[in-house]
Order: sequence, then structure tokens, then C-alpha cells
Amino acid sequence: MNFKQVLGNKKVSEPKKQNNSQFDFLSKDESFSLKFLNKMTRWFSPYWLACIPLTALIVVVWNSAAVAQGIDPPADMDQLRVVLDSIFLLFCSVLVIFMNAGFGMLETGFCRQKNAVNILAKNLIVFAIATMAYWAVGYGLMYGEGTPFIGLQGFFFNGDPAPYGNDPYPEAVPEAISFLFQVAFAATAATIVSGAVAERIRFDAFLIFSTLLVGFSYAITGHWVWDGGWLSEMGFSDFAGSTVVHSVGGWAALVGAALLGPRQGKYRSDGSISAIPGHNMSIATLGCLILWIGWFGFNPGSELAATANVPYIAVTTNLAAAAGGCTATFTSWIKDGKPDLSMIINGILAGLVGITAGCADVSYLSAVAIGAIAGVIVVFSVAFFDSIKIDDPVGATSVHLVCGIWGTLAVGIFGTGNIVTQIIGILAIGAFTVVFSGIVWYILKITIGIRVHAEEEFIGLDISEHGMEAYSGFVKESDVLVGGSSGVVNPDSEVASSPNA
Repeated sequence: MNFKQVLGNKKVSEPKKQNNSQFDFLSKDESFSLKFLNKMTRWFSPYWLACIPLTALIVVVWNSAAVAQGIDPPADMDQLRVVLDSIFLLFCSVLVIFMNAGFGMLETGFCRQKNAVNILAKNLIVFAIATMAYWAVGYGLMYGEGTPFIGLQGFFFNGDPAPYGNDPYPEAVPEAISFLFQVAFAATAATIVSGAVAERIRFDAFLIFSTLLVGFSYAITGHWVWDGGWLSEMGFSDFAGSTVVHSVGGWAALVGAALLGPRQGKYRSDGSISAIPGHNMSIATLGCLILWIGWFGFNPGSELAATANVPYIAVTTNLAAAAGGCTATFTSWIKDGKPDLSMIINGILAGLVGITAGCADVSYLSAVAIGAIAGVIVVFSVAFFDSIKIDDPVGATSVHLVCGIWGTLAVGIFGTGNIVTQIIGILAIGAFTVVFSGIVWYILKITIGIRVHAEEEFIGLDISEHGMEAYSGFVKESDVLVGGSSGVVNPDSEVASSPNA
């Protein structure tokens, strides 16, 4: 069957022959190439065609950059495992660093709007300060080769694993990722202090104290537990830092809050306690949720490797947080007649702090028990510190110190069974931190001063310390202090207006 038979009787015009004399000098292959390119330009726009060489260039540059770093790709399964561990630790480091946003939101929401800029500034700069202090001194004191009491090598971290007694890549993860993960923990200890001294601390005094806490105190006590120090040799167990991180921050916060004194209007001369509510519970709740998520980097990341234990640790962490939130809610409901949102938030955080020490060593049922007890403890702890006139605007001391102590003891009860060693560790680290913090806070108090003037506190630290407002242009309620009137410093305040107070 020919072409004409297929079409029937329809007359088919023969295609006109085109004049190809202009291509006579080309070979058949060359003519085909030109026709192919002509069709390609019809099918794809010039922008798509331009992406082809651009993609090739990116691939070449990317490969060259990877080679330039001096780290070879994994050659066998052992090296692949190290690479996966490194990526896992990097991911967990980012989660822990992001917890700074949670602390910032939580603390800002729990405090008054006139101090919002000051609180946000503290929570942001403290990570930068902690990074520099830990890079220069802290990492060497904590993980450097030395004695059972202190590290003596590896100051001004440069990536060399030798001063810390570690193997180089590819036998172990690069020392850089270990440093990044640990500096995120160090910054957490300093951030805890910020909440307890909020709304009356001088900005410069807080920065100096945070630098010294991270660079020296936190690093030295951390060496005792996490780098084969004397407490570790005794069998003291604190997997992710209920004591090493949270109680250390809590002890430093307690000393600072005690020396600072309460906020104006918090405690009346007749012995009554005035509530000073936070200005934005929405962002406080958001901060709690960010911290809850960040804890999945804090606890599972402390496994220091991508192992099958990681999901188990994540589940115990989540169970304790949930249990703490539930028991704190019902406890405050029964105690005060209303389910207090601030107690729900602190109950969740109490459960997280409580499980941090034993998250890898206790059963699921034990995790629920630890978190549930922490949720009850935190409600009564907040009331206790108020009764002794320790003003902690966010409950940081109750959450991190008290529940950190409970979580460390819980390891001895539900985990290792060595509760005596746990008590020794708690007391030793607590005593060292209290003495160190007391000395530093006192020196700062008698030199530059640690508390703002009474007038500056009344106006708000946003204006007096930073010269700006967090909510400029918004209508704000009058900040009337209990026992006084708007524009007048509270006469019942027990705080002197001296700059060295």
C-alpha cells in the first residue's frame, strides 16, 4: 500500500523542494546538528538552555570546594558511620542553638513590656558571648588533657583534636562538630541566669558574669563529669546535663537574684506578695514549644552518635515533658483554684529538665514518673522562693535548679541505683558554682554595680539601658506599681536607688 492509497483519491501536493544551496558546504552530519539545534530552540526557551552550562559549572565548583576542605569522602562503612554521626551532631547542635529563641520568647512573655528589648538583647548576645568565652578558654578547661579536676590544654580552639585526647577524622567525628555541640550547651547555662535576674540587672554586669560563668565555672564542673573527671570516676551519672547544665545555671541564677533583691512592688512591707504578670503569654507559650522541640537535640544529641538509642531517648524525653505539664496543670488548679498557663509552661519545662540526666537509662514508665514528680515540685518551688523573697520573674530557679537536682537524684532511684554518688555530685557542683558565682556577683556589685537605679527600673530597661521600645507606636497601659501610682517610685520597695545596689 502506497502513500496515495492510504489517502484515497485526495490529491496530494508534493512538498516543495527548498533551496539548500546555503548548506551545500556542510556535511550531512553538520546539517543534522544544525537542524537538531533548531528544533531544540523551538522546544526550550533560551533560559532553559542557559541552565545547562550553568548547572555544569555549579557541579564543578561544588566538587572543587569539597576537595579544597581537605576532608576526603568516606572510603568504607566505618568512615560513612563517622560522617553520619557528624551530620547527626550538626543537626542536634542547630536544635540546641535554636533553644535560645525559645528562652528569649519565654522570658520576654513572662516579663513586662517595658523590659522586652532588654530581655531579647540579653538572650541574643549571650550566645555570642558564650561562644567566644568557650572558644578561648572554656572548651580547653572542660575537655582539654589535664587533671581529674581541670583541663589544661586546647585553649583558643583551632580544630586540632590532639589537645583533647581525641582521634582525628576519619577515625572520629571532626573536633569542630564536637565544639559546636558543646558550646550550644554552655550558652544554655548562661541563658538560664537571664530569666532569674530579669527586669533589674545592669546589661554590662550580666555580660561580664555570663562570660566568666561559661569560660570558667561551667567548664570546670563539666570537666568533672563529662571528660573523665573525678566525679565521673566515682560513678556520678548525668547523661545530658540536669546538673552539669541546668543546676549550674540555676545555682548561678539563685545567687544573682538573692544579691539583686526583688523588683519594685513585688513584696510589700506588710509581708504580702504582689503578682507582676507577664505582658504576652502568647510568645511565652511559643517559647515553651520551641524549647520542647529543641530538647530533642539536647537529649538525643548527647548520645554523640546516630545510634539505635536515639529514638528511645527521644521518647523518654517527650513522655517526661508531657507528664510534667499534666501534673503541674492539675496541681496549680487544685492549689490556686485555676489552671495557670504559666504553671503549665513551667511544668513542661520541669519535666524536660528532670529527665535530662536519666533519659538514656530509665524505662518509659520511670520517665513518666520523673516528669510527673517534677511537674508537682515546680509549682510548690515557685511558691517557696516567693515566700523567702527571692524574686524570679520566670521561675528559672525552680525549673532548672530544683528540677535539675530532682532529675539527677532520679537517676539513682530509677536508673543506676547509686544515689549516694549522685548526692555527692550535686553538692560538689552546687558548692563550687555558688562560691564562684557569689564572688563574681559581689565583685561586680561593689565595682560597677549590678542593679539599675530605681528610677531606671521604673521607666523600664528598654529606655534606660537601650534607648528604644519593643512596641514603639502601640498604645500601652499605664505601668502602675502596687502601693504607688503611675510616675512615682513605689515607696514600699526595699531596693535602694544606689547604682551599686
